[in-house]
Amino acid sequence: MPETVLKLQDVAIFQNDNLILNNVTLEVKKGEFVYVIGKTGSGKSSFMKTLYGDLPLREGTGSVVDFDLKTLKEKDIPYLRRKLGIVFQDFKLLPDRNIKNNLKFVLRATGWTDTSKMDQKIEEVLDKVRMKTKGFKFPHELSGGEQQRIAIARSLLNDPELILADEPTGNLDPQTSVEVMRVLQEINDSGRTIIMATHDYALILKYPHKTIKCDGSKMFEVIQKAV
Repeated sequence: MPETVLKLQDVAIFQNDNLILNNVTLEVKKGEFVYVIGKTGSGKSSFMKTLYGDLPLREGTGSVVDFDLKTLKEKDIPYLRRKLGIVFQDFKLLPDRNIKNNLKFVLRATGWTDTSKMDQKIEEVLDKVRMKTKGFKFPHELSGGEQQRIAIARSLLNDPELILADEPTGNLDPQTSVEVMRVLQEINDSGRTIIMATHDYALILKYPHKTIKCDGSKMFEVIQKAV
């Protein structure tokens, strides 16, 4: 049986004092790809933020990559995030340094010290997203799709047990979205677990996976019809 990467039981998710999602029960196994869909404001981002420790879990029980979200302390959050790869809609690359140094910055911040091992790891993750020749470029010299691929490479640096992708194609045109999705699909095919928040239904139809919908403060699985 594949191991459980994420387990939530009767969870309520709050943003300040506003109840965003209620009675959330979900289990994600190693190697799964799960979409989280729903309208803007339906709770997708709040759900993701709870998983990486940005919002505290106040009601219910939850664990993600062996961290108990209910008892998670501020000092534990960096260690939790080392076991997660997080991909944002707006790339979050540092504009004042090239791609290689963007990635090196993350490695140093997470405790890497050996320069040759860092260079090797950077080469490996850039290769995975087919951006091996772009390490010397600055973010502004890359297209949106290329920047998002770099952001995906960055999420792989510490061999995460779970990748959280929050609207990773939200700022991209349809063709570029498919290219980025193909990269995520290959990463999932290699055995990594991915949870992806999206409202891009064309992608969901093209790459069908387990789909959880946020609607009316609830989360529930929707069964995709074959097209």
